Amino acid sequence: MPESYRPQLRNSIDPDQATAVRPRLHRQASIKTAALLAGTCAPMSETNNYAARELLRDGSQVDIRALQPADEAEMLAAIGRTSAQSLQRRFFVMKRHFSDKERAFFMDVDFKNHVAIVAVAEEAGRKVIVGGGRYIVSEPGRAEMAFVVIDAWQGRSIGSILMRHLVKIAGDAGLRELTAEVLPENAAMIKVFGKFGFSPAPRRDPQIVHLVLKFAQ
Repeated sequence: MPESYRPQLRNSIDPDQATAVRPRLHRQASIKTAALLAGTCAPMSETNNYAARELLRDGSQVDIRALQPADEAEMLAAIGRTSAQSLQRRFFVMKRHFSDKERAFFMDVDFKNHVAIVAVAEEAGRKVIVGGGRYIVSEPGRAEMAFVVIDAWQGRSIGSILMRHLVKIAGDAGLRELTAEVLPENAAMIKVFGKFGFSPAPRRDPQIVHLVLKFAQ
């Protein structure tokens, strides 16, 4: 981790797709999970060139692509459009302003130990970031994952789409386990993780639900 800084990876997504997690989990990916991971990924040579286009339920399109250094301003703009509740669920504390060190950490993605993707949609004739997901390798074969979708785009399956792509990237990278942490009241997010094969793990903190997905080896 850059400058030994490692923030908590918590989440916030859609009411019907997710909204708050951090990471940890057990369980083998099932046939159902494999089917969910069958996506529309565009051909790519490296994860840092990852790109795919998805069709939302309302017929609009969203591009899923790797986070780029030039995205910092758009990422900060997306945070500015995210409600206090969604940010609370993402970071487990009220978080709207970030230090230079934190901003550098979130943008310094090597696509090996730190992978980040964003969802880009069109608003008023321009492309804007409306959500993102990432995982950070915490030890060999294991990574924590987290997501956030801005409020105006919640409830449109973007959370599930980000989840599917990020889990696929993790599986292709040879990871054995993905973990996440969710606030207990965030039932929608827990349900989404369950749909992708995550299951509860023993709690170290009664205030947090620990979830784990184990890939079949």
